[in-house]
Amino acid sequence: MNTSPLEDASLLRLMQLVSPTLPIGAYSYSQGLEAAVEAGWVSNEQTAESWIDSILAYGLVGADLPVLARLHGAWSSDNIGAVEYWNDFLYALRETAELRSEDMHLGRALAKTLVGLDMEVAAFWQNRKPITFAGVFALAAVCWGINVRQALLGYAWTWAENQVAAAIKLVPLGQSMGQRLLTSLIGVIPERIDEALSLPDESLGRSLPGYSLVSMAHEHQYSRMFRS
Repeated sequence: MNTSPLEDASLLRLMQLVSPTLPIGAYSYSQGLEAAVEAGWVSNEQTAESWIDSILAYGLVGADLPVLARLHGAWSSDNIGAVEYWNDFLYALRETAELRSEDMHLGRALAKTLVGLDMEVAAFWQNRKPITFAGVFALAAVCWGINVRQALLGYAWTWAENQVAAAIKLVPLGQSMGQRLLTSLIGVIPERIDEALSLPDESLGRSLPGYSLVSMAHEHQYSRMFRS
């Protein structure tokens, strides 16, 4: 079945947006995984899969993904008040200094990249405080004609890929193990997206105390490869 030029363009733009070559520095963050490995919570392929899927299920599904959907809708309707509300809501869910710093860095880096690609509407977000990666990601998705479900799939994929890449270095795992992890995550991500899209506003939030603890521990970890 043939696709339209607009569908082709939006798919290619999504691939550009989630590409590891995008110059925002996402590869330098482990989101607490490094401290989880140090603590012995993650030590092999099975525990890495459990760790990553648990954060996806109890973190991204309740927070990043449904908020990203709301941000996409707000940008689509040019409702800047709603954009700012959901951006600030998501930032408030970042429990540790490292997670807040990561969101600010990635959001600003993506905004700067988009301005360099002639998306002038992103310029304001380079200096706004607070800023979230999801807020700018949603802006890029709307400007590039990426629909909300595809945007959520791309966001979840790039997060999962970064987590697996970090696990390969930290546990360590082989490349084949990393590909098995990604294959397993591909099998569950669509279901997680469905769940995230079904949540009402009053159900949004996170429930990951262990994740917060290792993120705080990472701030003081003696030797580390990653910034979070």
